[in-house]
Amino acid sequence: MRFDVLTILPELLHSPLNHSIIKRAQERNIVDINIHNIRDYSPYKHRQVDDYPYAGKGGMVLMIEPIYRAISHLQTKVAYDEIIYTSPDGERFNQKLANELSLKKNILILCGHYKGVDHRVREHLITREISIGDYVLTGGELAAAVIIDCIVRLLPGAINDEMSALSDSFQDNLLAPPVYTRPAIFNNWKVPDILLSGNEKEIERWKLEQSIERTKRLRPDLLNES
Repeated sequence: MRFDVLTILPELLHSPLNHSIIKRAQERNIVDINIHNIRDYSPYKHRQVDDYPYAGKGGMVLMIEPIYRAISHLQTKVAYDEIIYTSPDGERFNQKLANELSLKKNILILCGHYKGVDHRVREHLITREISIGDYVLTGGELAAAVIIDCIVRLLPGAINDEMSALSDSFQDNLLAPPVYTRPAIFNNWKVPDILLSGNEKEIERWKLEQSIERTKRLRPDLLNES
């Protein structure tokens, strides 16, 4: 799978996309992640990428020309399944959407910044707009990193124990059950006896019951989406 990310602050993405599972997935050639500086595509002398909005009252807007040039150039090399714009008013990113996107081959992500991008970018170049939550970030770089991280860990071979990703919270609109490890007793706090029983059938039943109970208590909205 290939990701291309367009940003005006590429340095913000270097660290989160070059450690842990994401780093190993790149080393194993499971995913190819390429970060592109939008300023490199600016037609202006000082690599300008933003300007004041028409009829606006403060704030800057990313200009259409550098973005158009960047996307057009990349499209001569790659056929994208999705061109995503990170925006607080996009569709809400969740596990279901991550699962869907993990089946794609090539994804381009445009990181929003300032007051956003010239709306013609969204009208004519973007295929999908995604928000990671109902709040505003300084820029879309962190949102892009979240989206990529969530998708990559779903790719076959990215996680050594592939079944682990299938048991994560939200996969079935349920929160994950509690997990424990050694020692079985610490400070007189005990691991539930069922997890030490070796009875796999009863353990799985307990885990499902715990998932349902925790979801009802902590995120009842998820059950309404089932």
